[in-house]
Amino acid sequence: MIPDSTLTDVFLADVARDLQRHPKQLQARYLYDALGSSLFDAICRLPWYRIARAEAALLQAHAREIANSLSAWNRPPFEPTVVELGCGNGEKLAVVLSALPDVDVHLIDISVDALQTTTARLSRLSQVTVSVYETTYEAGLDRIGPLLRGRGGTLVMFLGSNIGNFDPQGAESLLKSIRRAVEPGSLVLLGADLVKPEAELILAYDDPLGVTAAFNKNLLVRINRELGADFDLAAFAHRAIWNAAEQRIEMHLVSLKSQEVRLAAAGVRVRFEAGETIWTESSYKYTEATIAALGRDAGFAPSRQWIDREAAFALTLFEAA
Repeated sequence: MIPDSTLTDVFLADVARDLQRHPKQLQARYLYDALGSSLFDAICRLPWYRIARAEAALLQAHAREIANSLSAWNRPPFEPTVVELGCGNGEKLAVVLSALPDVDVHLIDISVDALQTTTARLSRLSQVTVSVYETTYEAGLDRIGPLLRGRGGTLVMFLGSNIGNFDPQGAESLLKSIRRAVEPGSLVLLGADLVKPEAELILAYDDPLGVTAAFNKNLLVRINRELGADFDLAAFAHRAIWNAAEQRIEMHLVSLKSQEVRLAAAGVRVRFEAGETIWTESSYKYTEATIAALGRDAGFAPSRQWIDREAAFALTLFEAA
């Protein structure tokens, strides 16, 4: 494993800065510590959250087609490289890899638990060699970029509709980072959730069992544990909002009273008014047209797209121009 030793310092700096913004916010990537990753796995199994099941079904149906597309662009001998940003538990990645011959895999994630879980899963595949990078997407792409030069058979996977956690400018910036790291003809496989009725979206992000609420509030548990804060969990409530104008679901933690929270590691005190929120995650929803435009603006040409119409989820294969 190749860790990023600055992650804790970055976490502290980000939290101290973002809690003093107006409105207050926290970055969604910090939701995924070990417990957060486990809670997200549980969310993916809820009947109201259909993204993971829809994407897994599309991958199962089209893994061979994806593999054939990769081999078509590779210079012989066929030596594919697969990069996954945000590897989760590795289930979906394993589906694609099972359709490929000997392959070098590079995993980029800030969650050490996700990296360990995925590496353990991939160890069952004899044709796979794995390198892991405990760091941000952008830093990881900078590291592996030199390794990808001269290799035409590269597939970068960004699944789970994680692209929705970025605002439009941030999503384009990330895809441009991918484009800088890969050579022309390389492929990107992007999973994106589509716009659907508001009631369906709210159920997916504020489920009746309260699993998503626990996932959201666990971010405060992590900040208490790792940064010496004193958040009172009972004084905050989970809220999901559909922002139709911005085409995004927003997750917030709502302060139930006037209170002050101490962030000991940064020497910061943060004041909350009753009803004030911390914006913890955005999940932008796309249309077929906006997915294609996002790829083109970043230097990719849409190659193929597969859509689960019932779940309103799209899997899009792009080619680096």
